[in-house]
Amino acid sequence: MRVKPKKHLGQHFLKDDSICLKIEQSISMHNDCENILEIGPGTGALTRHIINSKRHEQFFVLEVDRESIAFLNTSFKELSSDQVIEGDFLKYDSVALFQNRPFAVVGNFPYNISSQILFRCLEFKEHIPEIVGMFQKEVAMRISEGPGKKQYGILSVFMQAFYDVEYLFTVDENVFDPPPKVKSGVIRCKRNKRRELECDELFFKKVVKMAFNQRRKTLRNSLKSISNGVELPEKFSGERPERLSVDDFVELTKILSK
Repeated sequence: MRVKPKKHLGQHFLKDDSICLKIEQSISMHNDCENILEIGPGTGALTRHIINSKRHEQFFVLEVDRESIAFLNTSFKELSSDQVIEGDFLKYDSVALFQNRPFAVVGNFPYNISSQILFRCLEFKEHIPEIVGMFQKEVAMRISEGPGKKQYGILSVFMQAFYDVEYLFTVDENVFDPPPKVKSGVIRCKRNKRRELECDELFFKKVVKMAFNQRRKTLRNSLKSISNGVELPEKFSGERPERLSVDDFVELTKILSK
């Protein structure tokens, strides 16, 4: 049985066994996490290595493509029908699936929803101690870069607020079926010790988005509409958003909240 990659689902099936093994070995089971959720397993290239590692207590795969589900049920006798779930991670209650126990999220993520997958992980951040995933290289770099770098942006700040992010390695186009038009990058995100932001989180998101949506402007100008007449300290007023760390944005949010 051959599963045909579907363009509307952003499917690019990984066919290099050594890269699949490398991704599996990158899962550190951070904070003694014993459970794994794989998103979009497709034909199970990575799934097989996760099964063989036997490092987990519970393992589920979540897939929206019924053809892939049928293939997995036929090809992986090690997986029970309960472990292969038809569902959309963006809508599925993964926390209930693991009965509120922590779980790592891994996968060769569909590029068209990869950022949304991370935002969903942030919603469940107290239950997800680790994320190991393949992204379009540009997106992977955007998530992992620090302040002062060209790729540093909204997603960088939001993810790095709660995760320590590492760019692990680059993957060439020719190891996929069909080959994407861009290179890919694998990153690992480990939950950091920050429990909360010490500021209004919704307002924090608004400040970050507004600053980066006008990233060529100084913060004095880009945040004028929400400053309510508050004079920004000199350390912020003439800066541009890509120069600010997560802690800087927290401090800036607290100032603007006044």
